[in-house]
Amino acid sequence: MRQLALQDPGQLNPPATDAAAFHRSIPGHAATPLVELPGLAAQLGIGRLLVKDESDRLGLPSFKILGASWAAARAVGEHRGRAIGSWPELLAASADQRLTLVTTSDGNHGWALAKVAHDLGVRCRVHLPDGVGSLARQGIRALGAELVEAGGDYDEVVARTAAGLDPAAGELLVQDTSWAGYATIPRAIVDGYRTLAAEADEQAAALGTRPELVLVPMGVGCLGQAMVEHFRAPGSDAQVVAVEPAVAACVTASLAAGARVTVDTGRATTMAGLRCGTPSADAWPVLAAGLSAGVAITDAESAAAAAELAVAGIALGPCGAAPLAGLRALLADPGARDRLGLGPESVVLLIGTEGAAANAGQ
Repeated sequence: MRQLALQDPGQLNPPATDAAAFHRSIPGHAATPLVELPGLAAQLGIGRLLVKDESDRLGLPSFKILGASWAAARAVGEHRGRAIGSWPELLAASADQRLTLVTTSDGNHGWALAKVAHDLGVRCRVHLPDGVGSLARQGIRALGAELVEAGGDYDEVVARTAAGLDPAAGELLVQDTSWAGYATIPRAIVDGYRTLAAEADEQAAALGTRPELVLVPMGVGCLGQAMVEHFRAPGSDAQVVAVEPAVAACVTASLAAGARVTVDTGRATTMAGLRCGTPSADAWPVLAAGLSAGVAITDAESAAAAAELAVAGIALGPCGAAPLAGLRALLADPGARDRLGLGPESVVLLIGTEGAAANAGQ
């Protein structure tokens, strides 16, 4: 039986952020494509299908550098006691400093942080749980970061990494999940991800439309939080749906329970970057208030979606293709389709978070 949770969402007032201006100051930064797929939309029986293709963001195969770069600016700024609002300011604040950016990652966040550290000329250490793909490992190593094969599941490794941090030695934790006493950096990561949503809205407007339903891959919930804050803000009435692997559907389970819960993530999945057992503490209240639904999909469904998108000319990995699989699951469920108002005029946006080159890493 499919895991599916539906609810009536509310509106939210997200905090202001200067992340988009910061991103524009990074050399080589440009908006990623928003691709329309009319043939697939017709096949699915909806009005328009848009895909935000994050297969190449600043030379990396995922969107993660949006959060990693802005959060690094916040972490370095706190360390130096000054506000940092642009890439040149971050470069200046990092110069001649014995800094190490530290994180736990299932792949792409660590890869992104390694690139940020490389471009700043500082050290980076990435702790890896079980199941991280070889391409992510190679990408992190190629950027000069230290890899720690920590072993265990994501939540366990996050806790051990945070406990072993040495701030006196210039080690700065840049982690994309929050807990009691650790919220500022995850908040910055969420704010960084909102650049993606703002781009998508602007690009959709240029096509003469606006998204009515947004499907987003869900790990610990930071990207989901960013999408909810943007698309459920006053003036925007798009619905947002979380898509998760069936073996790690912590947000869907939490929506069904009406409270933040932890699920067992003992089984492997090709969607390794979404294999998280507990929603981020700060993300959960936003997700609980603003999501319209959560849906869990199988590896086979994700693979089929990736193959469909490849035929259409969009090369996404298992996590990036998950939203299309989630959309198919919703369309196949009469109750979900009716509840979400999915019909022949619907405009649907899929957040394609990673390229095929990212393999199994987020």
